[in-house]
Amino acid sequence: MNKLLQVQLYDSHTHLNDDAFYDDVPAYIARARHFGVNQMNMIGSNAVLNERAIKLAHQYPDLHAVVGWHPEDSKDYDASAEKTLLDQLQDPEVVGIGEIGLDYHWDTSPKDVQKKVLQAQLEMAKTYHLPISVHCREALADIYPILKEYHVGDFGGVMHSFAGDPAWAQKFLDLGMYLSYSGVVTFGSATSVRESAKMTPDDRIMVETDAPYLTPKPYRGKMNEPAFTYFTTLGLAELRQQDPTELAQLTFANAQRLFGKKSS
Repeated sequence: MNKLLQVQLYDSHTHLNDDAFYDDVPAYIARARHFGVNQMNMIGSNAVLNERAIKLAHQYPDLHAVVGWHPEDSKDYDASAEKTLLDQLQDPEVVGIGEIGLDYHWDTSPKDVQKKVLQAQLEMAKTYHLPISVHCREALADIYPILKEYHVGDFGGVMHSFAGDPAWAQKFLDLGMYLSYSGVVTFGSATSVRESAKMTPDDRIMVETDAPYLTPKPYRGKMNEPAFTYFTTLGLAELRQQDPTELAQLTFANAQRLFGKKSS
């Protein structure tokens, strides 16, 4: 491996609260720091992962919690879950709501239920002025008007692991959103995503791992982890013909701007 660049990176979307990592979190954090990844968002999606995200954020100062109900889990969202989530949003370590959205790939929750749960959480984002982390799979045409209706730019949000073409990228940018790129952007076959990454403005771009998923080259085929934010950033910088140190600084600043801790 070439000598590591001295960079400061923010993995804006990862899952050390997942079973794949949860029993060995300190080791993954140590490896992430070695690669310059010193800020990470622990993203929730259901009761267990939300609770773990908050717990980790309280244990480690460089970890932050983003809690919410994933569209795949929306069938289990009820009045009790809503009350718990509202309570969790008061926690000072919670910096956003997510991951929320629509997923039409996996047939785990009915589409109408997904939309209702998404809208309920968008109401919370408006009320508490918290940014959102949006999961969208095969549902861009349905999620766009919902986000537009709720004026997402007023409280901020990011399309996590953005997978649309440049036309869709521009539509979400026009809503005032950020676009985050995962290891997918390093895949030569991901043509439309790579074109979107090239046109995303410097002040609206983020990087993430979505670990344990979407491992970037050169480790594709292995389990992803927060340390690999470094390789996603290198691949993204090469694609954009941008200095990787500069891109690291930009993406770090953008993530901090969106997910800056609430004032107490």
